Amino acid sequence: MSVPPVVPMPTYFVPHGAGPCFFMDWNPPTAWDPTERFLRGIAGQLPSAPRAILVVSGHWLEDDFRVTTAPAPSLIFDYFGFPPHTYELTYPAPGDPALAGQVIELLDGHGLKACGDAERGFDHGVFVPLKVMFPEARIPVIQLSLHADMDPAAHLAAGRALAPLREQGVLIVGSGMSFHNMRGYGDRRFGPVSDSFDHWLTEAVESAPAARHAALVDWANAPSARLCHPLGAEEHFLPLLVAAGAAAGDPGRKVFSDRVMETTLSAFRFG
Repeated sequence: MSVPPVVPMPTYFVPHGAGPCFFMDWNPPTAWDPTERFLRGIAGQLPSAPRAILVVSGHWLEDDFRVTTAPAPSLIFDYFGFPPHTYELTYPAPGDPALAGQVIELLDGHGLKACGDAERGFDHGVFVPLKVMFPEARIPVIQLSLHADMDPAAHLAAGRALAPLREQGVLIVGSGMSFHNMRGYGDRRFGPVSDSFDHWLTEAVESAPAARHAALVDWANAPSARLCHPLGAEEHFLPLLVAAGAAAGDPGRKVFSDRVMETTLSAFRFG
């Protein structure tokens, strides 16, 4: 009896929203509803239930790549000024120390220094979107940091190193924002700015893999790039590069876009 071929998991770059936005009242009340519906629908678009989830969030930067190794990570409420109940949210997903060790080996094997972190919990770039995507919190989750030098090539390389995990049932999620200039949110003047960058980003993601790689390495020279992700504050864009790198030769496409706080925010799927 032949064994059916393994269908690799896709990778995603998703907007994680503003703080705990999916779990509180907003003005207008429907501001984040389309994003929440998109996140909630991802599980049903996968080839199978993930064995584990690896999340790269825009809220963890280190001098070397680090990965959570705790068997039961805590939550880090790294947002400020939100309603009291949002600091009581839970997401008791187990960690996966064995998978974390494999991630370290894969990164080290590609010349990318990496180590484990047994103390680090999940920041809101992890637990907020996952609480929508996989609310049961039963799938093991690990978090990978960004590299503090914010080098695009290094983050694409990290993704390439992790690509084999997709064939093992691991879902790789880049969690950030395709537009993240805090001064621009709510300012109508930034609508066209975000549109310009989003148009370029969509074309880059949907290009052939070699062209996609070249474009993303040079993303800072894209139209309106530094108005959307100011110099030194591009950490919310870099998770997309890890997701794109892990795609290897698979195609990418935009799978969601919405106007929120006067700016365009988009999500992308690879594979």
